[in-house]
Amino acid sequence: MNKIIKEITREQEKKNRNHFKTGDGVRIHQKIIEGEKERIQIFSGIVIAKKGSGIQETFTVRRVISGEGVEKIFPTHSPSIIKIEIDRKSIVMKARMYYMRNRKGKLANKVKEKKFIRKQNRI
Repeated sequence: MNKIIKEITREQEKKNRNHFKTGDGVRIHQKIIEGEKERIQIFSGIVIAKKGSGIQETFTVRRVISGEGVEKIFPTHSPSIIKIEIDRKSIVMKARMYYMRNRKGKLANKVKEKKFIRKQNRI
């Protein structure tokens, strides 16, 4: 029974959706249906958590708008998500960044960015 469920869910999973991690700045293009009209809405922010696995995987994006913190939880393999762009990569030492909720002002979006690091050959 378990193999049958895995096969069905594997068909519904989107490819190339696991290329971002916690702490990265992302822009999510989401399809919104209002009555008979469809439009694409962009939500940008910092990924503060990733949970689950397989088809049940979700990620939480946080953004500060007009001084108020807004968080949205997106299913990773949702058909309403058109694409996920990565604005910036970051260096984070934790799996969940819930401490970002307590930050105010410029610090609310401040995460250590990843820079090019050269490997030194030691003899």
